[in-house]
Order: sequence, then C-alpha cells, then structure tokens
Amino acid sequence: MTAREQIVGLFHSINELSIKEIIDRLGISKQMAHLVVNQLQEQNIIEKLGSPPKTIYRYIPPDPSWMDEPPGYTYTASENEFLDANYLAVTDTGRLLEGSDAFDHWCRSQKLPVEKTLAKYLSAKKRHNTYYNEAGMIDGMTKLKSTKGYDHIWLDQLYYLDFYAIERFGKTRLGTLLYYAKQGQNKFLMQMMMDSVSGRIKDFLKKHRADAVGFIPPTIRREVQLMKFIQTKLNLALPVIGIKKIGGLIPVPQKSLSKLEERIRNADNTFAVTERRTFRHIVLIDDAVGSGSTLNQVAAKLRKKDIAKKITGLAVVGSFKGFDVITDI
Repeated sequence: MTAREQIVGLFHSINELSIKEIIDRLGISKQMAHLVVNQLQEQNIIEKLGSPPKTIYRYIPPDPSWMDEPPGYTYTASENEFLDANYLAVTDTGRLLEGSDAFDHWCRSQKLPVEKTLAKYLSAKKRHNTYYNEAGMIDGMTKLKSTKGYDHIWLDQLYYLDFYAIERFGKTRLGTLLYYAKQGQNKFLMQMMMDSVSGRIKDFLKKHRADAVGFIPPTIRREVQLMKFIQTKLNLALPVIGIKKIGGLIPVPQKSLSKLEERIRNADNTFAVTERRTFRHIVLIDDAVGSGSTLNQVAAKLRKKDIAKKITGLAVVGSFKGFDVITDI
C-alpha cells in the first residue's frame, strides 16, 4: 500500500489529523506526509484548518445530495458538450463538479426543473455571447467610459476573458474557478483556471504587441496569492513593470467598498508605480474587474510618469452590465 493510500485510509477512519498524528500512526517521514497532504489538499480531498503550529487537516466527504439521487433529465450529446465547456460548481462540502453533474446539483439546490432551466440557461448564454468580439474577448471600454464618477479615463482599452457571473445562474465556469481558487488559496483550482486562460492571455499580448506587462498586486495578505500564481505560471518573456502595494496600517480591500468614489480613492492610495523605464504599450493584468477603478488609477500613475504611450487593462473575469461592482472576491 502506498503512502497516499495509507493516509487517505487514515482520513476515512479518523476524519481530522495533524501531520504529527499521521507520522506517528503510519511511521512515514515528515517530508512524505507533507507531500501527500499537500496533494490531497489541492485536489479538495482534505481541507486545512488553523495555522502553524496548530494546523489540522479534515477529510471532505462526498456530497450525497448528488451521488445518491437517481438521474432525472437525460442530456443530449450536444448539451453535455456545452455544459462540460461552460458549467462548474463547488458543493457546500467542497466537492468540485463539472458539466451536467454540476448543472444537476445547481438545479436541485435551487429546486428548479432541469429541462426548462437548461433551456433558459442556453438562451442566456447565447445572449451573453453577443458581447464577445471576434477574438473571444469582452470589450469593457464603452461601459467604463459611461460609468458616472470618473474624472478621467486613463486606460486606452479594457478587456476581460469572461463574465464573472450570469444573472439568475450565478458564477460562470471561470468565475467559479477564480472565486474558490482565490478565497480557498487552492493551487489545484488556480492551475485549472490557468489551463483555461494562459494561452488566451499570451495570444492577446502577442496580437496587441505589448512590450511590457504589469500585474496588479493583491491588497490582502494570503499564504498563496492568486496574482503571483498567475504571473509565475504565465512566465512571460516581457519586462514586468514595478507596481507596489502601499497604503495605511489597515489594508482596505476594494470588495469592501460599495461606492465608486471610495474605490477610486482607495486604489489611488493603495498602489504606487516604481517603474523608471518607458514602453510603447503596457498591458495591466488583474484577476477581476468590478468598477474598473484599480486598473484605471494604476494607469493614471503610469501616464503621469510618462512610462507608457498606450495602456490596456486585461482581467480574467469582469462584470459587463453597467460595471456592476463585484463584492465577494
């Protein structure tokens, strides 16, 4: 029996364990215990609770609400293909579901009939698809310019790869991955997200002839930072401009602010541009666009220092209709 099988079996029987308990019970090395536990955590088989030196790990049991219920609606091949590409859910017990399993779970949780709800979802997706350009990107510049509260728009362009959510149907596949990856500091979900977006980001940078990129720093301290993960996994052969997080003693995340003027003020006082080089076209990369204030205010700092002739904002997800403020990531 492998060390992984032994540790999984131990979690099945005991449920909550520390690294020391695993080592004592199985007689394996500390390095092996940490290696397997990290893998199980990234795969959502166990979850981490507490912080050193009082860290324990808890087994995440399968969700019986979707496993034991008999099948209802029978999806067609094309519907299955569509849902595999577009739908993903995380259950309340932390289980990752994809495709028709995820859609079934969501319909049951909302007490909705699958067939009629699927027809409405397909219609909503078709309507939202009209907002994508030929390159498969969402152009948010018009909405940014029409948003009341900005004294000046410093960005030349603003795009994101997908919507964060679709009305009535919750977060999109990419929005779900980003939310749980960021909030759970989950590298497994971060990698799933990057598998979906890294090629698209690189193609965008090449097509738009960017000669430098900037990554918006996180405002809240986390053990695993999503933006740092994105930067590392992209591994771009482009100069990365210096953007530093500054601000007061108490960090104030943008998500906690509901008014646009507060978000603009917060962004202006939270980030500093330390770059001294000059470039033709800088692309600023962020994980999510809510009001657009962070990207716009960082662009303002670049403009005022004459660092770039052209500045484009690029986010993984964002809100389109009226730039509704995203408040939970």
